[in-house]
Amino acid sequence: MSINPIRPWRNIERRRSRQIMVGTVPVGGDAPISVQTMTNTDSSDVSATLAQIVAAAEAGADIVRVSTPDQSSTRALREICRESPVPIVADIHFHYKRALEAAEAGAACLRINPGNIGDSARVAEVVRAARDHGCSIRIGVNAGSLEKHLLEKYGEPCPDAMVESGLDHIKLLQDHDFHEFKISVKASDVFLAAAAYQQLAEATDAPIHLGITEAGGLRGGTVKSSVGLGSLLWAGIGDTIRVSLSADPVEEVKVGFEILKSLGLRTRGVQVISCPSCARQGFDVIKTVEILEQRLEHIKTPISLSIIGCVVNGPGEALLTDIGFTGGGAGSGMVYLAGRQDHKTSNEGMIDHIVELVEERAARIEAEAAAAATDAAE
Repeated sequence: MSINPIRPWRNIERRRSRQIMVGTVPVGGDAPISVQTMTNTDSSDVSATLAQIVAAAEAGADIVRVSTPDQSSTRALREICRESPVPIVADIHFHYKRALEAAEAGAACLRINPGNIGDSARVAEVVRAARDHGCSIRIGVNAGSLEKHLLEKYGEPCPDAMVESGLDHIKLLQDHDFHEFKISVKASDVFLAAAAYQQLAEATDAPIHLGITEAGGLRGGTVKSSVGLGSLLWAGIGDTIRVSLSADPVEEVKVGFEILKSLGLRTRGVQVISCPSCARQGFDVIKTVEILEQRLEHIKTPISLSIIGCVVNGPGEALLTDIGFTGGGAGSGMVYLAGRQDHKTSNEGMIDHIVELVEERAARIEAEAAAAATDAAE
């Protein structure tokens, strides 16, 4: 829950849900909203897949999904799961034996559509494998692959059809006394996805995995996902998210974190507050921000940084950030620390100077946290 007693209009009251574990990552309940992505390598290529997983984890991914369409990919999954720095979700479609193999290989979670697995006996086998190997399950409903009888009943993909599909799948697992599951009802249409998720949130206490599926490329998909996921998260719905982009999985992670950071639901790395620039700017704001974002990617400690081109809004924004720089005149600007004017620095050297200030603050925060943890343990 995001609680701000000073500014109550910023509060977000999260929907109450059960908590499950995806490997070492808690999902649901009072756990932080986790960020997930998916590899797009050939899953049987262990080195390429692991490289992508590591890059995603370094960008902040809590969970990574890997498609396992055939036996060669489930064989490779054993080493992938063993070497991965984050829990792995095995993506299963149609063939129930892939789910059995993935569970045995060490997957933390199985993404399945129980209705596609087969009869009750096969579902029971998958549930038994998940239970025996400590796997959770994600029920994945997609507007593009709804069951034929639901399309005949409703005439087209709609929120009622998607939620009915999801609840039917929940019953399949619960009939086998399995409750370690989360659920998604994804669609590429923002309106359809949002309505389905809102309805689903009222119908079950299971953790909800949010996503706007097939959202598009980096720019269009980012906007689409931000609108859809942002509105649901703002309403308190969602326990884990995946931004689906036709782009590098690392970009999905970055966008996911930015959505959560904008709502105060997660904090990680440097949050840059910057102006769009205009004729008043005392330095090249756009180029400066571009360089700073690249050079500060390695910072994981939450720090706010304002980069404002002139004194119209610069001092006010600096009051609310850890570090700020406001453009002035004569080739220099003012540096603010903890909301207060501190010193001037030249435009020419200000990027290096700001990077140094951010790194110093991050190191200090980390040292203080480590000292506090040591004191608490003693």
